[in-house]
Amino acid sequence: MRITFHGAAGEVTGSCFLVETAGVRFLVDCGMFQGGRDAWQKNMRALSFDLKGLDFILLSHAHLDHSGLLPRATALGFRGPVYATAATVDLLAVMLLDSAHIQEKEAEWEAKRRHGRNGRRVFPRAPLYTVAQGQSCLRQLRSVAYDQPFSPHPSVRVCLRDAGHILGSSIIEIWLEEGEKAGGRTRKLVFSGDLGMPSRPVLRDPTPIEEADHLLVESTYGNRLHKSLEATEDELVEALEDTLRRKHGNVIVPAFSVGRTQEVLFVLADLVRRGRLKNLQVHVDSPMSMSATEITLKHMALLDSRTRDLVEWQRANADKMHVRFVQDVEESIALNKVRSGAVILSASGMCDAGRIKYHLLNNLPRRECSVIITGFQAAGTLGRRLVEGAKNVTIFGQSVPVRADLYTIGGLSAHADQDGLLGWLRYFRHAPRQTFVVHGEAEAAQAFAGAISRHLKWTRVAVPQHGSTVELA
Repeated sequence: MRITFHGAAGEVTGSCFLVETAGVRFLVDCGMFQGGRDAWQKNMRALSFDLKGLDFILLSHAHLDHSGLLPRATALGFRGPVYATAATVDLLAVMLLDSAHIQEKEAEWEAKRRHGRNGRRVFPRAPLYTVAQGQSCLRQLRSVAYDQPFSPHPSVRVCLRDAGHILGSSIIEIWLEEGEKAGGRTRKLVFSGDLGMPSRPVLRDPTPIEEADHLLVESTYGNRLHKSLEATEDELVEALEDTLRRKHGNVIVPAFSVGRTQEVLFVLADLVRRGRLKNLQVHVDSPMSMSATEITLKHMALLDSRTRDLVEWQRANADKMHVRFVQDVEESIALNKVRSGAVILSASGMCDAGRIKYHLLNNLPRRECSVIITGFQAAGTLGRRLVEGAKNVTIFGQSVPVRADLYTIGGLSAHADQDGLLGWLRYFRHAPRQTFVVHGEAEAAQAFAGAISRHLKWTRVAVPQHGSTVELA
């Protein structure tokens, strides 16, 4: 039995792990690479193995760095089923088609831009996949329930557990029967997916897992600690009060449409309910965010009890925090004329695409405004440059001075920090035979591998390299 790390190895995005035995081949996740100028080339080179021979794909959750290349896999010949939770399947129906639309539009824009250079004809950049291919991929999705084992193959048993990261996110437990040549053994693989921070609002805590022969664990924030929820709320209140009341500016919040937007809305509503904020005018400028919020409310049973109560309070007190979902382009453009008093949540969360770029273009140069970063910013993204203190950034070919205040509020992260990750690992009754630290930039992954060895005394902990293959001992 072997596993090949086709993504999220030494980096955060592009999650894709190929598991092979004598009788079955399957993927865990099929994610898109994000951030940096070479992301498109990396996505074009990805999936360069036999896709027609895959039996199935298991999906941890809907974020594009875990799911975004599914339509490309279909376009390149994969015809098997894709298994995920019901909430994930609902979200993918929105996210993959939106991603395909963006792929087509960016290819068109790139073709026009390159054709304009010296008037020479150039070969256009192809989209990673089309809307039609995205629609075709959706027909391969299969919904499965949390905590209900199923068999996607005669020699494989799988169970999805709640990861507490975003709606529908899962930890994947896999039992593989190896056949007579291997002594008829059953070995257990566990893929953590992305793990949420325990004791945080909105979602339930990650499900404890007690044993595994082989474990893959994420490390996005494996080298740092988040602020407490109380400190996070204090910083958020200070940022909003200073910008909206004292400086009379706008607050811009780049937010992933799925997960982060809903969490920010719930946190703001809770602060209003407790009287810490008043009369907020919140504009959610992302059509996908509206769809994702509707899907979230459809799956209320997956939310924690405090959040379910908060949803009912907000419905009964909509005048205390006015939330407007912006759908059409004209409404979005009109927000550029709002000079003060607005909280604008918009995608993408890393500031590299979508409507958020227009809001940054119009508000970054203004000293009375603020930008609040609430999620991970991959290397090479506009959001990462802002976090690292850039004084000027380029947006739509324009040099934009950064005069607005920047707040980085890591306490709202959907990823567990080092203590949260170690806390989840402590539920294991004994160390796995092999532990692979993935889904983290090299420094974070190495630091977390060291923390596992130091705190838990596990000895077989490795940080795999992109493209490497290991035999599961």
